[in-house]
Amino acid sequence: MNINYSNAAKHLGSSAVRDILKLTQGNNIISLAGGLPSEDHFPLKAVQEAYSQVLSSNPSVLQYGLTEGYAPLRDKIAARLSSQGIPTSSSEIVLTTGSQQAIDLLCKIILDPGDTVLVEAPTYLAALQVLGSYRADIQTLESDVDGILPDDLEDKLRRYRPKLLYVVPTFSNPTGATWSQERRIKVVELCRNYGVLILEDNPYGEISFQSDKDVCPSTLAAIDRSYSGDYCVAYTGTFSKIVAPALRTGWIVGGSELIKTLAKAKQAADLHSSTIDQRSLDNLLLNFDLAQHISIISREYHSRMNKLSSEITSRNWEGSFFREPKGGMFLWLTLAEHVNSTELLKLAIPKGVAFVPGEVFYSSLPQKNTMRLNFTHTAPDLIPLAIERLDSALVEFNKKKQLCRP
Repeated sequence: MNINYSNAAKHLGSSAVRDILKLTQGNNIISLAGGLPSEDHFPLKAVQEAYSQVLSSNPSVLQYGLTEGYAPLRDKIAARLSSQGIPTSSSEIVLTTGSQQAIDLLCKIILDPGDTVLVEAPTYLAALQVLGSYRADIQTLESDVDGILPDDLEDKLRRYRPKLLYVVPTFSNPTGATWSQERRIKVVELCRNYGVLILEDNPYGEISFQSDKDVCPSTLAAIDRSYSGDYCVAYTGTFSKIVAPALRTGWIVGGSELIKTLAKAKQAADLHSSTIDQRSLDNLLLNFDLAQHISIISREYHSRMNKLSSEITSRNWEGSFFREPKGGMFLWLTLAEHVNSTELLKLAIPKGVAFVPGEVFYSSLPQKNTMRLNFTHTAPDLIPLAIERLDSALVEFNKKKQLCRP
């Protein structure tokens, strides 16, 4: 049958990360590609006990639930967010099937085809997929080490009158970068002045490598809520990185009218996210020291990042550059200008190592000599071998380039 697909379906793109993960399944490949947490550090016993206790308590755990999500879990999330400087009530929260669904639902209720959305360059690949599926006009913003440039933001706020600004300001995916406090304040002020909604995506913010004495910048949501009047920041987070991805439990926080409208969109999408997962996660938060667990994985991921950083530095690749992230899961590597990382990947996979080429994180004008490296999933003792294989692929790439010269 010749199916006549909708225009929306025709704009659906495949995830480069998922495609690369398929290539690495069942092979002797060290993958630095996916944004995967360490399986060795999943709280398996605590999760087992939580599910066991919930399943033995009441048959209603297998019943339909509220679209907005299990109320006691929303209460706990509201309390956690409030303690992090984002005063929130449970009525301002919708639980979602991972924070990816939160991005999709927000775009569904905000965007019409052709509406402008501002993003960082580079930015989260799956967000670009969602924006593309809603046929948004994606415009990129210039950045420096402190975040997006206010002058460029204001210019594009004036010129394009965007509906939405999508950002990952803390331990960004893909770059691992973190905006300064001053830049965050300025961005919120500008968007409030121009009446533009910000979607702040923060899946990694709690995985910090800084010491207790270091002051982490405020979330945009916290800054926004320090002002009077309507909120201009919708804030999404997830338990995928700090507990386990398979629980598929994220959340989105926003003004009451926004949340009501988003809940209607979720009703149409899936009625509600998994009741058993929400109830078990609620039980886990009652009986498990999540703060200590986050501290443990943060120390472990910091150690792995340092290992990766040291191995890359020791190779002394000509023209290469990176900044060590202060948290999160990714290191962004820039190679010499002549290197095309998509072509490099084709040489790297047969040698047994995978990464994500940087160009997939751009909506336009990609920097093709960049790549995203994940350091949280690969065992520390395999990181040197991974970089050795990457080095071998790079040597082969450079030799082929020299042979191709006239």
